[in-house]
Amino acid sequence: MKLGIFAKTFEGTDALAVMAAARDAGFATVQYNMACSGLSSMPDDISAAVAKSVRDAGLDSGIAIAAVSATYNMVHPEVGLRKLGLKRLEVLAARGAEMGTELLTLCTGTRHATDQWHWHAENNSTAAWSDLCTEMSMALDIAERYNVILGIEPELANVVNSAAKAKLLLDEMKSPRLKIVFDAANLFEAVSLQEQHAVVSTSVDMLADHIVMAHAKDRKRDGSFTVAGQGCLDYGHYIACLKAIGFDGALITHGLAATDAAAVGQFLHSHLERAKSRGA
Repeated sequence: MKLGIFAKTFEGTDALAVMAAARDAGFATVQYNMACSGLSSMPDDISAAVAKSVRDAGLDSGIAIAAVSATYNMVHPEVGLRKLGLKRLEVLAARGAEMGTELLTLCTGTRHATDQWHWHAENNSTAAWSDLCTEMSMALDIAERYNVILGIEPELANVVNSAAKAKLLLDEMKSPRLKIVFDAANLFEAVSLQEQHAVVSTSVDMLADHIVMAHAKDRKRDGSFTVAGQGCLDYGHYIACLKAIGFDGALITHGLAATDAAAVGQFLHSHLERAKSRGA
């Protein structure tokens, strides 16, 4: 596995400076965000020059661009906002190859009107599922047009809130361009270690053939999120599960301050090394 970090962890609007900071903190790859180029995360336009600057920054710094963030609320209760998100997704898709990546990361959204990471009771409704399928079909048409891959992340607060729902969406879409960004900390809150292990193992196995990237953050015992290594997620078990399915893509950490990056990188690197030695 290749160790990476959200580029947006580091301040600045110069792609090379941001990627150099990631490299100096011990990372080999990033999930890029257009905010690191001085644009909004989902911009209305990306010039050819900006796209080239992202690619060149990766080459000059020795940092691979694992993905570009393209997150919008795919089931927002206002149809107009969904249309705007889809339009901006196309902007990113059109420049993906020029920026040096084929993977755009998405969330499956929530009916909550102001926070796409907040649960809403209607997320489990048939109407929300229908809207998601319609939106995802249009997004996949864009992916096909521009030869990119879309990675969705199962998340308790979103419509796709479990591995089972992610598999259902994969089966319904039937597209090789729809893949999974797997984050173990997204799939449980306050549970016992035995329950955590069961959820993570079952979920990895269920989505094994579709996982293209993994995320690394953590959960406190009260269920709130924290930095990788500072919570109760059993990283030895998590990484062993990924290794068991042959996953060798990017493991991207996020939800941390730039000042914590080097220490978190060392923590994750030590687990990757242990997993490697156990498999030797």
